[in-house]
Amino acid sequence: MAIPDFILALREKIGHATLWIPGVRGVVFDDTGRVLLGQRADNGRWGVIGGILEPGEDPAPGLVREIFEETGVVAETERLVSVDTVGPTHYPNGDVCHFLTLAFRCRYVSGEARVNDDESLAVGWFLPADFPELMPGHLESIRQASEPEAAVRYRR
Repeated sequence: MAIPDFILALREKIGHATLWIPGVRGVVFDDTGRVLLGQRADNGRWGVIGGILEPGEDPAPGLVREIFEETGVVAETERLVSVDTVGPTHYPNGDVCHFLTLAFRCRYVSGEARVNDDESLAVGWFLPADFPELMPGHLESIRQASEPEAAVRYRR
C-alpha cells in the first residue's frame, strides 16, 4: 500500500511513534444493489474502498479521489454513515497508527471497476450473498450504509 509522502516525512521525524490519521471509507452501491469491494495488496483482505486523507483535504472529495484512484470508478457521496476510531494498528516495520475513519454511503456514477493502482490485488462488484470474508468493521459499514436514512453511527 502506498504510504502518503506527508506520512513518510512525519516518520522521518518521529520514527515508529503512534500517529493519529484521518481516513475515509466508501460503501459504493450500483443500481442493482451490488457493493464495490477491493482486495488489498498489503494484507490480501477484502473490504470497501478507502484511504488516507491528505493534509487539508475535505473528506467527501478525498474519498471520491481514493475510489477513482484505486478502482477507476467515479462515485458520488450521498451521506455520512459512521465515525469510527480504529486502532492501534501495528505494522510489520514497527509503525503504529490510530485512525479516525469517516465512512460514507456512495453511489456509482460511471467507470469500469478494475485494479487501477498498486494498492489492490482485485476489485469487483458483489451482491451481499456473494461477499468474500471482509476486514473487521467493513460489513458493519455496509449494513449501516444499506439503510438510506439511518442516523450516523459513532463508534470507538
